[in-house]
Amino acid sequence: MSVSVLGSGAFGSALAISLAGQGPVTLWARDAEQARQMQQTRENSGRLPGVTLPANISVTAEFEHAMQAEVILLAVPMQKLRDALSVHTERLSGKMLVACCKGIEMTSGVGPIAVITQTVPDAHPALLTGPSFADDIARGLPTALTLACADATLGEDLQQELTTANLRLYRTTDTVGAELGGALKNVMAIGCGAAIGAGLGDSARAALITRGFAEMQRFAALRGAQPDTLMGLSGLGDLVLTCTSELSRNYRFGLSLGLNKPFDSATTVEGVATAQAVSKIAATEGLDMPISTTVAKLSSGAYSVTDAIQALLGRPLKEE
Repeated sequence: MSVSVLGSGAFGSALAISLAGQGPVTLWARDAEQARQMQQTRENSGRLPGVTLPANISVTAEFEHAMQAEVILLAVPMQKLRDALSVHTERLSGKMLVACCKGIEMTSGVGPIAVITQTVPDAHPALLTGPSFADDIARGLPTALTLACADATLGEDLQQELTTANLRLYRTTDTVGAELGGALKNVMAIGCGAAIGAGLGDSARAALITRGFAEMQRFAALRGAQPDTLMGLSGLGDLVLTCTSELSRNYRFGLSLGLNKPFDSATTVEGVATAQAVSKIAATEGLDMPISTTVAKLSSGAYSVTDAIQALLGRPLKEE
């Protein structure tokens, strides 16, 4: 199968680099000048400096060129996914579309699979998610991810096609569980970053990871996910990585909140919008999601770090 990657950010570029070991890959950049520079210099200097783009990656800003592929990886931010698909609905019809973003759409409360299904009904949707940093993948370091596809046969085909020398894929048909693991862990990462930034220590972070995972499981159960899915790479694996490394944008954002320092507004922090969406759904459904709700208030400025600490520590005592 031929492969295109839509989105020339760090993760999209890293996936293209890894997949280039299997054969030709088209990498689509929205900005024509960026595409020209990457094609000429063989480097994404703004997002992956020092990493060479293999010769069989073709970088283009021509959407029609990227549309020639059978499999299209959607490496665009979650909150921009619907708009990106809506503009090109007809040309994406019938394609295998693999979402590579993590989050819950703030306006609708749904994940990337549902967005694909709603905007391109004739497409064949899947999701690539799990514990990974773009730099690791781009430099050929071993990484394991989850490929979620409701169609088991298609999932097997995509697993074979997208597995590379350094990228090992495990498949599941539980798209809801895989979506929610990748989305909710970003919320918890913001909380963990804020805790470390505020000097609360590693014990507080461990508590947030553990209780945050319990929230993730409750929310996933509400949405009909399989319990075991959250125990895998797309849930627990991604949670541990994102909550413990400054390579995580969500963790760094939380760290800036805890340190009371400014954060680069140009950096995508998916957990902010996801926290808002989750807290609204939890309130409507009567679901207890204290960490998610606190992170939503903290990231929006409604809570200070002190307010957040008091809100969580002041909750009624209960059994675990």
